[in-house]
Amino acid sequence: MAWADSHGFVADAARAVAPAVVRIDTERDVARQPFDPVMLDPFLRDLLGDPAGSMRERGQGSGVVIDAAKGLVLTNAHVVDQVDGVEVTLADGRQLDGVVVGADPVTDLAVVRLEATPRLKAAPLGDSEALEVGDWAIAMGSPYGLERTVTLGIISSLHRDIHSLGFADKRLDLIQTDAAINPGNSGGPLINAAGQVVGINTLVRSGPGAGLGFAIPINLAKGVAQQLSDGGQVLHPYLGLQLVPLTARRARENNRDPGALLQLPEQDGALVQRVLPDSPAELAGLRRGDLVVEAADQLVADPSALLQLVERSTVGEPLPLRVIRGQQELSLSIKPSAMPPAA
Repeated sequence: MAWADSHGFVADAARAVAPAVVRIDTERDVARQPFDPVMLDPFLRDLLGDPAGSMRERGQGSGVVIDAAKGLVLTNAHVVDQVDGVEVTLADGRQLDGVVVGADPVTDLAVVRLEATPRLKAAPLGDSEALEVGDWAIAMGSPYGLERTVTLGIISSLHRDIHSLGFADKRLDLIQTDAAINPGNSGGPLINAAGQVVGINTLVRSGPGAGLGFAIPINLAKGVAQQLSDGGQVLHPYLGLQLVPLTARRARENNRDPGALLQLPEQDGALVQRVLPDSPAELAGLRRGDLVVEAADQLVADPSALLQLVERSTVGEPLPLRVIRGQQELSLSIKPSAMPPAA
């Protein structure tokens, strides 16, 4: 039997992408934690070291080459957050210095440019919109520093809302997989059976629900990477609303309560909890208690659906909204601005 020719599809797929998968090692200065007051004793401070000042912290993650000619590597923003040193280890063992071109914390994506770009190979990029639940999923990277690690699973779910995982500051529609993703896999590729990158590994769920991994769809990542490569910054449309989900059932329960302070529209939508001052929403006339039920001529079932439509809109271009206010149905036009930087 010709065992040498009997490798399966996983080996073939991994072989197509492996030359583009890299390990990323980082360093940054972090403030030392204060010691016990006893360390104020000069003798003990000399003996055990000065707790003041900073110390070097090392981090590690993964990445994938997306442009061989320009030496561009795609990874997670949290892998290279506030670092002052980046070393990239290629699949063939070469170690190159890298510089962070740009990072977008909202999508947790970053682009690193290699200082030297000899004989690089870029990974083939696939179409994450073509994925279906049950498709094969192969995770690649350097978990715990173990380079060239490959794990196999399936696509467990699509369009998983990151807010349900407790990340309110992100705008991501994630791919869920049961392929093993561990610390150090962050920034590495999730590939399909054809050997194409369909996602960028970003999260692993620990504790209850352990074994769940998540990846950023490559279609989103390609657009963000292009903006980061061109200008180092990604513009995210922003309305200035704090929203909560409202269902028809919850509204009916509220309205039957004699002590209810507000009668709510009995349908699904994104309920405005707060309008931020000097925001596009305030300028457009939105109010607390408004229910957004449609945006850009598409139904809005919850805040996540609205945020997805806002993310696809254009800064400065009118975005039509249909809003229920009390017993009235209103048509409003709002011009998203660029999301302000986090405080």
